[in-house]
Amino acid sequence: MRSLPDISSQLLPPVATMLMPGERSRVDAAGDGFYRTVHRDSIDDIISDLRAQRVSAVLVSVTRCGAEDDASRFGRIVREFPRIPAVALLTQFEAGTPRAVLTLGQSGIRSLVDVRQPNGWRELRDVLMRDRTRDIEKIALAQLSLDLVGAPDDCWTFFETIFQPGLRTSTIRTLADELRIVPSTLMSRFFRARLPAPKRYLAMARLTHAARVFENPGLSVANVANHLEYSSPQSFGRHVRTLLSITALEFRQRYDGEGMLHRFREELILPFQSTLRTFSPLTESLRWLAGTSSLQRPLSRGNERQ
Repeated sequence: MRSLPDISSQLLPPVATMLMPGERSRVDAAGDGFYRTVHRDSIDDIISDLRAQRVSAVLVSVTRCGAEDDASRFGRIVREFPRIPAVALLTQFEAGTPRAVLTLGQSGIRSLVDVRQPNGWRELRDVLMRDRTRDIEKIALAQLSLDLVGAPDDCWTFFETIFQPGLRTSTIRTLADELRIVPSTLMSRFFRARLPAPKRYLAMARLTHAARVFENPGLSVANVANHLEYSSPQSFGRHVRTLLSITALEFRQRYDGEGMLHRFREELILPFQSTLRTFSPLTESLRWLAGTSSLQRPLSRGNERQ
């Protein structure tokens, strides 16, 4: 019996590749649920795809495209299609690899992913998806800069951190480590200011990112849970139900990225706007960071006496 075509896979963002034969299946497996590959044998084929707007990124093997002529032609791709990410893939190291990497870099390719280590495949997915998901972080920070005009630098640092593209932070402990502050101190300062817990700000920011990723209809709940490093789809579902009192599927149907950002602001920013504009959750942490930097700014006289 002939199987039906997988319609959902056709909705995934297409990535044009020029890879060695042995690399193709590994790239296919790494992108399952995140992107679909369009394997090509020539640069001319890739350029045709780009002109027809049939691909969202280009992935080239360092081994396959190390020749100077190939690199110079990829330079043309970078110049003529600057909004399409071009990524070099390193799967093995040979005598000519350093020169090939340098040549591709000179052609304008700025992203190199080394998949000789297991976490390299996750990095590849992140790089190929980054330009399609990072915009919600930019939109969030642009809106928050208006909501929190005049807020102290360290308050702004907190929000920049939870909306930092690619940040692998899921707990208060890891967030506090990122901010160089003791977790209990961070939580205490929010509590004393009568603000929602920092854990809630972090959790809602993660769901804002998840809502943007869900805008790709080809991704399943399991795909998104894996992308955001939840332990399982069930864990992601429990997280959504705890925060929003709806299922993961209802969350997907109800919110896009900007819709979830609107809820974030309605619940966590606008009711506490006046407090946040004078709130300094990281003062001591930032002072410690300044003390470790060779470019530290001098403290005021008042701060020196403390």
